[in-house]
Amino acid sequence: MDRQFLCCNRSGALAELLPAPQFRAFSSPVIEGRRQNCSIAELLPTPRLRAFSTSVIKGRRRNCSIAGSKISCSMKSYKLSELTHSELNSLKARPRIDFSKIFSVVTPIVDDIHSRGDAAVKEYTARFDKVELEKIVENVSDLPDPELDATVREAFDVAYNNIHAFHLAQKSPEKSIENMKGVRCKRVARSIGSVGLYVPGGTAVLPSTALMLAVPAQIAGCRTVVLATPPSQDGSICKEVLYCAKKAGVTHILKAGGAQAIAAMAWGTESCPKVEKIFGPGNQYVTAAKMIVQNSEAMVSIDMPAGPSEVLVIADKYASPVHIAADLLSQAEHGPDSQVVLVIAGDGVDIKATEEEINKQCGSLPRGEFASKALSHSFVVFARDMVEAVYFSNLYAPEHLIINVKDAEKWESFIENAGSVFLGQWTPESVGDYASGTNHVLPTYGYARMYGGVSLDSFQKYMTVQSLTEEGLRNLGPYVAVMAEVEGLEAHKRAVTLRLKDIEAKHASNIC
Repeated sequence: MDRQFLCCNRSGALAELLPAPQFRAFSSPVIEGRRQNCSIAELLPTPRLRAFSTSVIKGRRRNCSIAGSKISCSMKSYKLSELTHSELNSLKARPRIDFSKIFSVVTPIVDDIHSRGDAAVKEYTARFDKVELEKIVENVSDLPDPELDATVREAFDVAYNNIHAFHLAQKSPEKSIENMKGVRCKRVARSIGSVGLYVPGGTAVLPSTALMLAVPAQIAGCRTVVLATPPSQDGSICKEVLYCAKKAGVTHILKAGGAQAIAAMAWGTESCPKVEKIFGPGNQYVTAAKMIVQNSEAMVSIDMPAGPSEVLVIADKYASPVHIAADLLSQAEHGPDSQVVLVIAGDGVDIKATEEEINKQCGSLPRGEFASKALSHSFVVFARDMVEAVYFSNLYAPEHLIINVKDAEKWESFIENAGSVFLGQWTPESVGDYASGTNHVLPTYGYARMYGGVSLDSFQKYMTVQSLTEEGLRNLGPYVAVMAEVEGLEAHKRAVTLRLKDIEAKHASNIC
């Protein structure tokens, strides 16, 4: 299709998106439109920030070198500096999901599982997965160890070790603070007693997700760990998923997928333990089921809102077109609703070579049809420099952010919103998906603005503990009594003052 540039009046809309104080300082003149024709870099107040952008500003982009040419890749293209504020907001928006229709499908399933338990799970598994099950839950300890090829087993062992090491390092030592003499406070972690882990198994099996969810649960010390995954056609469990489950301490496997699996874990059935928190990615029906049970009397929480997989790649002239294409397609192949964004930072990028690589690699992918559909609603953004590129990335808040530019590390401190960041030309997103050690269960749909990915903390809750000595209450109590009186809570006040009187009486008797 023809390359599309939205050539609109410059509004300086990016300035309103600046997340850090060093960026906000120069935002107001841009917002007011007083300097609409100058480069953002010209407004930067510090030499350090100017240094980042001066070299690329000199060759300020007016039109791409291949503007107007035909592109076999179907990704739309936009020139960032010429978009209005409303156009920028439209560009960051993900495709809307009509949850009202999805809820109308999912709610009866959730209610049916709540009412009929195992029998309902079996019926939905037969209907949706075409699998007849006699038993929907297996105790992992009763299952024999699966036989894996030695190379496959070693790969999962390496991934397990790295994931375990990274999440174990997230344990923080317990600290006790004496705020005033005799007033001691601390915060202590306790594991969530029972958790449910959803591992998708529709168009692709994902044993890596079993590791990402089960390993931190294992480290946290969760007593009951239920892993739900759709069964194979013969009713068995994917052997790689089973291997990861056994290695990471899963206690039960629920052979079910979709909304019925979420409902079974949330409410509990005759054979499936009830859980207190549900984790894991899934399709729109799984997401809807998680939302429903979280707002029901099931008393269950979920890890985070989730949507289709996403990647945003920032590339400059030093990035290999082969690598750029591979990174974009690695997310596009997840499914037709995956979100793929390429941000070109500055001049000198061989766009045509990148597009040719995308088509070449996509054509040879087993899941190329999925990738092609994902690319049809994805897009390319042209930024004049890395400053603009980072601004747009922070606005978009991607699940995965790849910064494939020269000296990528120096931009890390300016990234505010992203699920997981991959720095430099030798760091593909795939390593985080599988074995670097970081978790691949991440916020999507822009929720990286307020959510982080799954971590050890996700499987724990925290309690605060305080203890006062007699001296501590004498020091702090009078202030508490005053504050309670101001709020008109007399019982609160008396809980302190009656104790203080007892202390005074005790001291008086000792003196006598």
